[in-house]
Formats: sequence, structure tokens, C-alpha cells
Amino acid sequence: MKRSITGVILILVAAGGWMLWQSLQKPELPVSIASGNGRIEAVQVDVSTKIAGRVDSVLVQEGDLVKPGQVVATIDTTQLMAERLRAEAEIAGAKSQIAAAEASIAQAKAKLILTQQELRRTQELLKKGHASKETYDIRVSEVAVAKANLKASEAMLVARQRSVDAAQAVAQGIQSQIDDATLVAPSLGRVLYRLAESGEVLGNGGKVLTLVNLTDIYMETFLPSSQAHRIAIGAEARVKLDILDVAIPATVSFVSPESQFTPKEVETASEREKLMFRVKVRIPEELVMAYIDRVKTGIRGVAYIRLAPLSGETPAPWPDFLQKLPSGIHSAPQINSQ
Repeated sequence: MKRSITGVILILVAAGGWMLWQSLQKPELPVSIASGNGRIEAVQVDVSTKIAGRVDSVLVQEGDLVKPGQVVATIDTTQLMAERLRAEAEIAGAKSQIAAAEASIAQAKAKLILTQQELRRTQELLKKGHASKETYDIRVSEVAVAKANLKASEAMLVARQRSVDAAQAVAQGIQSQIDDATLVAPSLGRVLYRLAESGEVLGNGGKVLTLVNLTDIYMETFLPSSQAHRIAIGAEARVKLDILDVAIPATVSFVSPESQFTPKEVETASEREKLMFRVKVRIPEELVMAYIDRVKTGIRGVAYIRLAPLSGETPAPWPDFLQKLPSGIHSAPQINSQ
């Protein structure tokens, strides 16, 4: 009796193990579809200070969704504002010197006209014998001096104008630093790390935040050359995540031109020994935006890629488990390579 019960238990255990083994096997794929493990990734962007200074405020928290151009932090600009006021005062002083140089030019022109008139009168008197040669030479000298004074005044005006330009350039540089003190999000993203707090002093290039760029969500996988050479940029793909029962439409955005050893996260040593090609499949931005509140990186899954058909081969439809797409999505739009 005990042997019978033991036999039944062994049969049940074997049957359960077989069913579990079957459930863990990958569904059979058509030869025109390649697959590879990967995880959802996104580009990380550091929001850093361009100028050294004290952090005035950090306006977002870790996990917050930020939009392009949104102000996320500010650097104290008290000292820069004072420097700008000083630069503006220098501009005003330089402009007043321009006015003085212009007045000097007007005086020099008037003096030149007067000396030229006196020279003509003296020249007429000399012809009639009513003026001496010495007086005539004095009038010629006075005209030459007046011309030299006019040129000097004109040169001084140019110098004053250049002084104004230099002062304005300094003011613009200070204003640029003030503008750089307002840190904005470069793209749509989610705050991954808050690296600085109000009151901290940072140097040039000091990091304040790290964002996950949600406009470029992708999965990387590695495929052998027998499949990689049949993958075109823009080829249709599907991403099946471990946590979802739907397939996410995607397109191939990159195929490495060089082979490489697969990374350590590949499960078996035999697979790591093979030379593979890195392939990136990108999830369309409109789909990311439709599910922006649910987008997470680091989630593992499998990328399925449609290969270019061989001569005489008819492309196979997607398997049933890849037919179910997210709500409202019917196909994956084509994208250009990045």
C-alpha cells in the first residue's frame, strides 16, 4: 500500500515538474524572428552648474516628472547682480565720455574752419603787400595744428566708443552668468537623483540633479552575426517585459557595425564566449508619452526583432503571445536611425 502511495506521489511530482519546465520554455519562434534578453534603459542626463556658486534652491524631488525648459534649481546671484550694476555704471560713464569726445570734435572743426579763413585772408593781404611772410607762415601752422587736433579728437571718439563696447561686453558676460544660474531640464525626464541641497557651494560643473531622459527609451540585446546581418535600421520589433502581459511595439534604431563578446549579465558561460552584435530597439516616443506615468527603467524582458526575409521567404506573422499590444496601439511606427 505504501509503495502505491509513494508511486502516485512520484508521478504527481514528475508531472508537476514537467509542467513547470514547459511553462519556463520560450515559445517557439518563426525563423524570421530573432529574440534576445535585455532590459529597459534610458539615457541619464546630469543637470550641472555652469558657474561656481551657492545653491539657492532645488525645486524638484526625486521621482518628479519634469518637462523641457522647466526650472529645476537656482544658484545664488547676489554677487553677480552687484557686478552687473557696476558694469552698467561703467557703461554710463563710457557713454558720457563719448559725448565729451563728440564735443571736442565739434570744437576742433570750428577751430579748423576759423584758421583756414584766417589763412585765406592773410594770403590775400600778402599778395597786396599788407601782410608779412612771417604772419602767413603762422596762419599755415595754425591750420596744420587745427587739423591735427581734429584727428586727435576723432581718434579719441573711436577709443571712447570701443570703451563702451568693452563695458557692454562685460555686462553681457555677467548677464549670461546670471542666466546660467537658473538651471532648467534639458528634456522630458524623471528625477533619478537629487545630488545637492540649498546652501551647498558647488564648483564649475557641480552636479545638482540626475534625470532619466524619457524621450529615448530603449532595450539593448545581443544577437549572432547570422541574425544581425539581416536586421535593418527601422525594422519592426516587439518588447515583452516580464511584468506585463502585452507586447510593446518598437523599432530597431541601432545595429553595431562591430562584434563584441556579450556582457556578464548574459546567463550562460557558453553564450558569453560568443561574439555577438549589439542591437538597440527603441520604443516610440508617442507610446512612451501615452504611458509616461508607468514608464520605468531597469525592467527585464525579451526583444523580438523581425529579420529581413531571405530570397523566396514569406515573412511570418507575429506569434500569438506578441499579438496583444497596449491599449490604443495597433502597430509600431517606423523611426529613423539615431
